[in-house]
Amino acid sequence: MAANPIAVFIKDPDAVLDYALNWTKWLDGDTISTGTWTIDAGPTIASQSVSGGIVTMFLSGGVDATSYNARCRIVTAGGRTDDRTIQIQVKER
Repeated sequence: MAANPIAVFIKDPDAVLDYALNWTKWLDGDTISTGTWTIDAGPTIASQSVSGGIVTMFLSGGVDATSYNARCRIVTAGGRTDDRTIQIQVKER
């Protein structure tokens, strides 16, 4: 997975939180057909969804003092495919 995340988030190991990427500006009138999150082994993607130009995942778990890269891949109705990566740093709060 990519090593250059566009954003970094801090998450407690016991938290279940949502993370979203807004693709609306990039889409330029196109629409998302599919949006899929994947993450390094450790945390669990509890659910994921696409609503308009926003792709969201709910994430649980992870090991304290460990960083994970999560990739969001979209495919558009117009045939475009793109990825964005965020980093989740798990820290006991």
